[in-house]
Amino acid sequence: MVGDKAFRVEHDLIGELQVPADAYYGIHTARALENFAVLGRPCHPELIKAMAAVKEAAALTNRGLGELDAEATGAICEAAQEVSRGLLHEWICVDGLQGGAGTSLNMNVNEVIANRAAERLGFGKGEYTRIHPIDHVNLNQSTNDVFPTAVKVAALRLLDRLEAEIARLQLALQAKESAFAGILKMGRTQLQDACPTTFGATFGAWAEAIARDRWRVFKCKERLRVVNLGGTAIGTGVAAPRDYIFRVVGELREVTRLNLSRAENLLDATQNADVFVEVSGILKAHAVNLYKISSDIRLLASGPCAGLNEIALAPVQAGSSVMPGKINPVICETVGQAAMAMIGHDAAITQACQAGQLELNAFLPLVAQSLLEGLSSLIAANAAFTDRCIAVIEINAAEAARQVETSWAIVTALVPALGYEEATRVAAAARSTRRTVRELVRETGLIDDVELDRRLSPAAMTQLGYASPRPRNERR
Repeated sequence: MVGDKAFRVEHDLIGELQVPADAYYGIHTARALENFAVLGRPCHPELIKAMAAVKEAAALTNRGLGELDAEATGAICEAAQEVSRGLLHEWICVDGLQGGAGTSLNMNVNEVIANRAAERLGFGKGEYTRIHPIDHVNLNQSTNDVFPTAVKVAALRLLDRLEAEIARLQLALQAKESAFAGILKMGRTQLQDACPTTFGATFGAWAEAIARDRWRVFKCKERLRVVNLGGTAIGTGVAAPRDYIFRVVGELREVTRLNLSRAENLLDATQNADVFVEVSGILKAHAVNLYKISSDIRLLASGPCAGLNEIALAPVQAGSSVMPGKINPVICETVGQAAMAMIGHDAAITQACQAGQLELNAFLPLVAQSLLEGLSSLIAANAAFTDRCIAVIEINAAEAARQVETSWAIVTALVPALGYEEATRVAAAARSTRRTVRELVRETGLIDDVELDRRLSPAAMTQLGYASPRPRNERR
């Protein structure tokens, strides 16, 4: 007893240590709490749930092989299921960045499950005679196969959610593509007037980029379903029964309902982490598209009085503590920041995966933290973007039409009739006199009014090219 707080004494390789009497964790966790305080927050909750699923699968496999009795197996599985449901997470509290390739998290989960299982059987916390963290909960396992397997399980679950949110964003963009199909706007290259397009085409291009992301995310899950569980320390399966190695992934497949398979080369799957780099690269590509689209929308909504003002965003909150009436594009800004964060996570994952040495990568905790945090941020960003921006976006059609009509860049639509040199002279005159292309061409009589209106119509200016061959008088 220290002050008003009670402690129990546990021991390990190094010696004895006091552990809070009410704690579900044990001495290994207590030492990790002393050693690792980098992030100041625990591991990602999906990783903790995935670790518990691995423990349940291992216990069921060991029970099937006669290495665990039915009572111990039942208690371990029930405790693991509590963790999988999000319970007891307050006790799985080691820092997200830790040395030991994830050993501290593995032991933290082992201890919490062991103490909770023992409690279910009538034993006190820290009484490991009936359920031991290593001898029972960690039986036939190593951190080196449990941790990377759990990272993949957690990532697969989050990728399912991300794919669903990307699909919702794609559908929202496609709905706007249809709704805005006939609304003309000025297209721009290098931020300068280029030639007209429609808002439908703009949203359609964004939707196509997001559709590619959806497909990439769907396909990259295939890379993560191959796990090294059963390989134990370095992939040779040392200290584990052969039957366990062949059966445990099947049990994990049943527990998680994920289409997992055991790696053909367990040594490769234990020491090489390139699949995480590949998946992270796909997430980075999605982040790039999210940033581009959110940035475009911010620009098109700029103003409203002194900017482009072609798009009207839904007002979600006041924008300034000093400028009355100001409303900022905060959803787009948040999405952009989530995208930037994922690009940063990708850089960290790349460095951590290349830092593996010989038979193990000691930096997998950074991979796990970066990958899972990035996934969670992208899930939330996609949801907010869909619901609070794209679905409620409106077009300032009159302002967009005015910009098209007053831009000398629409002369591009007349090049087939006027030729490049004459069209250039019209553009220069429009630019210097601040008059419209339509007015100047009508005055010159180079094209009759009917043909001029046809060529400058929304349909003509946005169709896919022109019919060939052109009439003789239009050839240059």
